[in-house]
Amino acid sequence: EPIIPVKDPTSDMAIISRKGSQLVRKHREQKERKKVGAPGGTGCLVICDGKLRILQIGIQKTTIRRPEQKFAEHMKEKNEARSEFAKKKSLLEQRQYLPIFAVRQQLLNIIRDNNIVIVVGETGSGKTTQLTQYLHEDGYTSYGMVGCTQPRRVAAMSVAKRVSEEIGSNLGDEVGYAIRFEDCTSEKTLIKYMTDGILLRESLRESDLDHYSAVIMDEAHERSLNTDVLFGLLREVVSRRTDLKLIVTSATMDSDKFAAFFGNVPIFHIPGRTFPVDILFSKTPQEDYVEAAVKQALQIHLSGLMGDILIFMPGQEDIEIVERLEELENAPALAVLPIYSQLPSDLQAKIFQKAPDGVRKCIVATNIAETSLTVDGIMFVVDSGYCKLKVFNPRIGMDALQVFPISQANANQRSGRAGRTGPGQCYRLYTQSAYKNEMLTTTIPEIQRTNLANVVLLLKSLGVQDLLLFHFMDPPPEDNMLNSMYQLWILGALDNTGALTPTGRLMVEFPLDPALSKMLIVSCDMCCSADILIIVSMLSVPAIFYRPKGREEESDQVREKFSVPESDHLTYLNVYMQWKNNNYSSIWCNDHFIHTKAMRKVREVRSQLKDIMVQQKMNLVSCGSDWDIIRKCICAAYFHQAAKLKGIGEYVNVRTGMPCHLHPTSSLFGMGYTPDYIIYHELVMTTKEYMQCVTAVDGEWLAELGPMFYSVKQAGKSRQVSQADAARPHRVCAWRSAAWRRRCPWQSSSCEPVEKNRRRRATWAASGSSVTISTSFTT
Repeated sequence: EPIIPVKDPTSDMAIISRKGSQLVRKHREQKERKKVGAPGGTGCLVICDGKLRILQIGIQKTTIRRPEQKFAEHMKEKNEARSEFAKKKSLLEQRQYLPIFAVRQQLLNIIRDNNIVIVVGETGSGKTTQLTQYLHEDGYTSYGMVGCTQPRRVAAMSVAKRVSEEIGSNLGDEVGYAIRFEDCTSEKTLIKYMTDGILLRESLRESDLDHYSAVIMDEAHERSLNTDVLFGLLREVVSRRTDLKLIVTSATMDSDKFAAFFGNVPIFHIPGRTFPVDILFSKTPQEDYVEAAVKQALQIHLSGLMGDILIFMPGQEDIEIVERLEELENAPALAVLPIYSQLPSDLQAKIFQKAPDGVRKCIVATNIAETSLTVDGIMFVVDSGYCKLKVFNPRIGMDALQVFPISQANANQRSGRAGRTGPGQCYRLYTQSAYKNEMLTTTIPEIQRTNLANVVLLLKSLGVQDLLLFHFMDPPPEDNMLNSMYQLWILGALDNTGALTPTGRLMVEFPLDPALSKMLIVSCDMCCSADILIIVSMLSVPAIFYRPKGREEESDQVREKFSVPESDHLTYLNVYMQWKNNNYSSIWCNDHFIHTKAMRKVREVRSQLKDIMVQQKMNLVSCGSDWDIIRKCICAAYFHQAAKLKGIGEYVNVRTGMPCHLHPTSSLFGMGYTPDYIIYHELVMTTKEYMQCVTAVDGEWLAELGPMFYSVKQAGKSRQVSQADAARPHRVCAWRSAAWRRRCPWQSSSCEPVEKNRRRRATWAASGSSVTISTSFTT
């Protein structure tokens, strides 16, 4: 069973998180009837006649995008000071006011004397922005870069901008950042902020990280997947390189665990915080966290106190509800600005811009704004107490993205957002008793609740032979690891002994999910690599379609024009080709409800993946209009994620028998004809088990490309002949038990040649017999 990140499933918070917000449910049911307002990304939070009104006021249009391509472009202008602290003090005075400045020399001394140091300090003490500068000023950058990892992209970008301003250089010169598919650094760069995944990929090419003199792993308590893997790798790197400094920073109480993992290294505490924060708990449990958050925000807004508001919500849908509240007459203006990971970068950057005079900013965010993010002027935090976490079930291969109560560490991080540029208040919409008794101390590490296929592939490429002996701070469940190795064996990345194959070595070169990498590699043999490259690039960016508030039906009708009835993958290809035929026009995107920024990002990702393919001497060929070849190529990488039709419009997973549903946005949804067999990109549990990005496939392709799972069965054969066929190795369809897989992977040498199977199927087809795909379960 998957690890559930809840302390007590029977507690009030756990029950409320499972039920969800009633306001969100009501809106979900009524949203097709809501036609009021114009499209816009900014709304107003208010109460009218003492009641919450779920109507949206369009203040400004956000469908028109500016021509810049990168996040750095949106943050070039220096942000205007909002708080009294920022207005009255220079950048140097602000730096000297931080708690870390008082202990600067002591900190540098302990770093000089030890290769690994754990630094603990409250949020807002200056760890993220000042540590890198202190190391730079102390001369560490004279023989290598100072790298600082962040668990989130927005944090890496915004902190890099702030530090570049403090140093007095342009972003990308002395101070730069690197995130997936975007590198804003140069040869001059001395301080580099990056996501932990970037440093992990750099370790593939430089096992000892020779370009770095010091590495700071910031927000280590977040325990992201890549951070946990880096812990194990960097521990080995520091033992080989005595000149490398490793600094692990954390804002929570688990510093002793970090110190013990790295060999009882010293812990340095930064005393105090920049500004005090008053914590205010709810007296009673709140049944509807969205409604409670809105009421609390309005109470703050109407109280007349100065300062901007930050509201933490679990997900995008909740944020959209908070945006859609009607304006109150004769009340001060309130600009509502959303921020979540799927939002285009130009809209994310809006939260850092100064609001017009007399307008209070209200930022509504997911936990993306929880760490290392300073927005000048935030004085009030409204903490709903919930977040969305992805939990992977290895038995059925499904990610469930569900709402759970946050941990105490998350709650402390959220409250810290209010004390960055002045004294603040944090309103917690849960009781003090719930904080102490119903919340986990820290969040369950991501490595224990996620699919590890990518991690296994990386570790194998780094030469780690026995993964179960790798030094993890919190080892993942053994079944997760074995399941991931089995997935890689299915894709041909690992051989029967668990060693990396040439295909696996090639897959590592691409910063993609293993199945997507396999799809690119197979496409070269099937002569459709140029088309698959576009599809893979489209799958590597957030959603490209959008549904403006009040124009949902119109946008759905436009979207249907792009639909290829048998494939969402081909629909993406069709969108890109039409955009290309229209000279990559922004106006064309706006007219067809497509995110211009997302499409530009697709083009950028395609360019980078193309460079890798050229470097690896992979041919770029298009199959033209023969889209069946593309569907077969997709099937070659995703045959293990197949579903068959059962009843009217209902599918079940071929291997597990689990019910699966077409997502309402799929090209196949509501189509007159439903194919017998489909493959899907991923299965995600939200309100139901939804298949994301689906393509119809021929049943025989499954048997040909996935012989370890499927076999072709002739419907008209006698029972005796069927039993005799089932006894042959090539006829048995292998969804094997976990114990069998550990003991004896499928021996491809024992199968009859593929050509012989192909001739047999051709004979069956000529005889007019019907062909079905069968699966058998053996122990």
